Amino acid sequence: MVKFNRFTLDNGLRVLVHEDHTTPMAVLNILYDVGARDEDPEQTGFAHLFEHLMFGGSVNIPSYDEPLQRVGGENNAFTSNDITNYYITLPSANIETAFWLESDRMLSLAFSEKSLEVQRNVVIEEFKQRYLNQPYGDVWLKLRPMVYKKHPYQWATIGKELKHIEDAKIEDVKAFFKKHYNPQNAIMVVGGDLTLAQVKQLSDKWFGPIPAGEKYLRNLPQEPEQHDERRATVTAKVPLNDVYIAFQMGSRLDETYYAAELLSDILSRGNSSRLYRSLVKEKQIFSEVHAYMTGSLDKGMFVFEGKPLENISIETAEAAIWDELEKIKTIAIPADELTKVQNKTESTMIFSEMSLLDKAMNLASFELLGDAELLNHETAKYLQVTAGQIKELANNLFRRDNSSTLIYLAEKS
Repeated sequence: MVKFNRFTLDNGLRVLVHEDHTTPMAVLNILYDVGARDEDPEQTGFAHLFEHLMFGGSVNIPSYDEPLQRVGGENNAFTSNDITNYYITLPSANIETAFWLESDRMLSLAFSEKSLEVQRNVVIEEFKQRYLNQPYGDVWLKLRPMVYKKHPYQWATIGKELKHIEDAKIEDVKAFFKKHYNPQNAIMVVGGDLTLAQVKQLSDKWFGPIPAGEKYLRNLPQEPEQHDERRATVTAKVPLNDVYIAFQMGSRLDETYYAAELLSDILSRGNSSRLYRSLVKEKQIFSEVHAYMTGSLDKGMFVFEGKPLENISIETAEAAIWDELEKIKTIAIPADELTKVQNKTESTMIFSEMSLLDKAMNLASFELLGDAELLNHETAKYLQVTAGQIKELANNLFRRDNSSTLIYLAEKS
């Protein structure tokens, strides 16, 4: 159980406070309700570019890291297709430094051609290293457009193509910031050795004067149900052949989400999972095989990925995955197998409550989903899932006409 209080500033900033007096530390986490899905199709990669620009200094604080390091703090950030999240951890006695830093860059980020050029080059280099020049790095650049034909999830967080980042203009960057980086589009969680009164006073002082920003309604094109089998094959300089099969699934708030996550665990969590036991150990078809899901705010993906051993054909490997899917669609899951993954999930949830930063991030995420209190009911939802619900979901998901298969062939030397 994660206890918290909440209040909202006049400018719309939602603030959650989790008091934990067992630690001398504090965390300040700000989630901005903006991700790659909010980008213009001709200007992708902006949300991720902004993650970097936010560390380029503000009008009043040229170096973001320097004052934070002086008070023993650390910071980082991440961008996804749905959100952008920034966090600071530091001794609670120095929490005001975190308020000062985060409020100043929300109010007056320093926009300069120099800063844009520096961060643009960093992102371009990351695009090349992680996506273009790394084996299998461009998988999501190829797989996403197969799964999504309408929704902006069709491009990865890094963006569709390098040119969009190369062509980013300072006026486009400023417009993106003005639209998305404001109090009413943010959720702030402050946790640690602090009091509610203390956080209220600091929030009013540092964030209260920031203008709310203009309210906008998100109107994204929704992805229609898939009813056609999609396939693509690429040959590339990769060490081994690779098979990806993606299925369209419901959103994070869909009632089948919990069954889907347990289903992915049954198939692929640990060395006792079905895919590992059957396809790696017993039949020796794959060197590695995984099942996972994206958990997106809109329609997500349930993905299988496997690297067949060198003596195994792609056709044999693909058929082996489908055989396992047919089993889970037709044969009831034994009670002990379901209980095992439910227990693992429960322990994962308990461990996440031991980290101050994890608690802050989780509270912010669930507040975005509608109510941070949902966090305290998560475990019960997993424990309520039945074997029948998982079987029903598997039959709805694992259909040929709901699949997008990407085959990676290793270039012959």
